[in-house]
Amino acid sequence: MKYRFLFFSVLIFNFLSFTAQEGHPLEGRWNLTISQEGVEYPSWLEVMHSGTNTLIGRFTYAFGSARPIAEVKKYGDVFAFEIPPQWEPGAANMQFQFTMEGDGLKGTMVYVNGKTYSWKGEKAPELPYYEDFKMGKKITLFNGKNLDGWEIKDGNQWKVVDGILRSDKSGVNLVTKEKFKDFKIHVEFKYPKESNSGLYLRGRYEVQIADNIGTPPSSIYFGGVYGLLTPNENVAMKAGEWQSYDITLIGRRVTIEANGKTIIDGQNIAGMTGGALDNHEAEPGPIMLQGDHGPVEFRAIDITPITQK
Repeated sequence: MKYRFLFFSVLIFNFLSFTAQEGHPLEGRWNLTISQEGVEYPSWLEVMHSGTNTLIGRFTYAFGSARPIAEVKKYGDVFAFEIPPQWEPGAANMQFQFTMEGDGLKGTMVYVNGKTYSWKGEKAPELPYYEDFKMGKKITLFNGKNLDGWEIKDGNQWKVVDGILRSDKSGVNLVTKEKFKDFKIHVEFKYPKESNSGLYLRGRYEVQIADNIGTPPSSIYFGGVYGLLTPNENVAMKAGEWQSYDITLIGRRVTIEANGKTIIDGQNIAGMTGGALDNHEAEPGPIMLQGDHGPVEFRAIDITPITQK
């Protein structure tokens, strides 16, 4: 009897181990498109297993940072989760229900205002990294004279003064007309006290620019990939001083050098950050300067394309 019990215990253990290793087909990263009041908002969902039976995850909405999902519940063919509000204007949880349809997801979101919106999702693409690469010709994105090469939208508050690109108040974001895939970008910037801006790589991944001097390093502070990657140290200088980023992005792998120090070294960006222009991650994207938060100035923005040899 003792050996029979041991035999079945081993079978159960092996089954559970196999199940955990195999994973659920829902596991992985998904790029979502939420249709809300006639506008399509790119969002992001990651699902993973915890133990043998529980699914957990992370979710990034159209704005804000990635937030944890305590449990993705399963009711037959229907999955569901909810998350508390972050920057949304309300107190109610956001509720999600969805099913897997073919290779994608299809579902609804009950927003903080109680309205229900539909959304769809597709698997996030693999973005391969390669070590054998060559650098192209450097491109000057800001010429020190005007906004040539940038999209100008209504309400534009950006201007060039004495060779400096300035946004003196909250307004619109500034986006390059040209799009890029893999590259190294150099930017020099400064901001006043308590200000906040950001540099979006491919228009999808925000590297935070903010007055966070003296704070512990965080993914939502200076030098972090917003809500996803935390610098190994905070090297922010005083507000009003010129600072610099040198950022290399190949596939999903990013290296960030801030003020001459490497603070993120070859880490993978799991998904889009809040405020992404789109979720077409396999495609090239523009450089975007965040201008809808606080004042910021730039005096150099240069990019060098990278291609595989």
